[in-house]
Amino acid sequence: MENVTLGLRENWKQFTWLVIINGFVGGMVGMERSILPAMAEEEFGMEVKTAILSFIVVFGIVKALTNYYTGALANRFGRRRLLISGWVIGIPIPFLLMYAPSWNWVIAANVLLGINQGLTWSSTVVMKIDLVGEKQRGFAMGLNEFAGYLSVALVAFLTGWIAGEYGIRPYPFYTGIVLVLLGLLGSIFLVKDTRHHVAKETSLSGMPRLRNIFWDTTWKDRNLGSVTQAGLVNNLNDGMAWGIFPILLASKGFSIWEIGVVTAVYPAVWGIGQLFTGGMADRFCKKDMLFTGMFLQALALVGLLWAHTMTHFILLSVLLGWGTAMVYPTFLATVAENTHPQDRAKSIGIFRLWRDMGYAIGALITGIIADLLSIEAAIGFIGLLTLVSALIIRVRMSCKSFSPSQSGLRPC
Repeated sequence: MENVTLGLRENWKQFTWLVIINGFVGGMVGMERSILPAMAEEEFGMEVKTAILSFIVVFGIVKALTNYYTGALANRFGRRRLLISGWVIGIPIPFLLMYAPSWNWVIAANVLLGINQGLTWSSTVVMKIDLVGEKQRGFAMGLNEFAGYLSVALVAFLTGWIAGEYGIRPYPFYTGIVLVLLGLLGSIFLVKDTRHHVAKETSLSGMPRLRNIFWDTTWKDRNLGSVTQAGLVNNLNDGMAWGIFPILLASKGFSIWEIGVVTAVYPAVWGIGQLFTGGMADRFCKKDMLFTGMFLQALALVGLLWAHTMTHFILLSVLLGWGTAMVYPTFLATVAENTHPQDRAKSIGIFRLWRDMGYAIGALITGIIADLLSIEAAIGFIGLLTLVSALIIRVRMSCKSFSPSQSGLRPC
């Protein structure tokens, strides 16, 4: 452990490999993002929104639970082993989607995708935090999420284009085969476990242990609880965007290629923006970053109610993507900042449990309201929930300045 050093520059090779691998992780979600709702309607004749969005509900619940167990088991089994396991579980996914004779096969593929994402994304997040130490956590998370969500956007655009040119199946899902192979081989041959980095930081840390990691992370701790509720609402509105955007755009007469463009802009801005917002989270008050980001998301969602043209949807997607970029790396940096190194993996797993449960809750709420009232009513309701989340951050959180020698809270 004497030779172990913490920091982004000191561990840049391992960090870079993890960024690349997380790009493959994000691409697995992007493979589905622009075409699965269209596939439900065109190939399986599904019209009820709650049924169409069932794949997101299943994905969200499974990923959320896998996040929790990944965090709980990370110290026991090692981050690298969990990462490799996630890729092995992901191998059948593209084949299930290519040859699915019924919607139940699509649901089964998304059960595996939820496990794949929970194991792989959670492992890369925790490993990067382990490597960099406390100084550049925001920037590190910005790079991690940039790679993941830029890949979501690129693969969503690519599969949308392939579907427009060659049909929804099977060609768009060939991308998944490539992503799984690259991710698995990279994780086996290029990634090293970070347990020694955790031990090193533990020896230097002055952060107290959490008394009850689950409840402190869920709500009791004012900073951790504020981050957790915002994470849930953020993914709640992302679940709505994932499922409803393609249906909304199709109802307004947009082609599948145009839908692919619009659905790619939002995660592209989200991904690229984190190159900047991750570093901002290291320099500015995290409370202000989170409040502003959630508020911008609320504005963008409410603005969708008046959008009609391609330009409108693209501009609002940019605003939604930037708001999400402000909060995503800040979420993880704030959790890391407020937890002891030995508590961190489990606390991040709990945060990601609730955050990704937002996918399921968002898809359910959106589908029910869209079926009973309208798509516009569902979007408006989610926008108001996002505004409430921003206000909770403004009222409940404090900025925290922490160093090995001192720690404290300063109100913003």
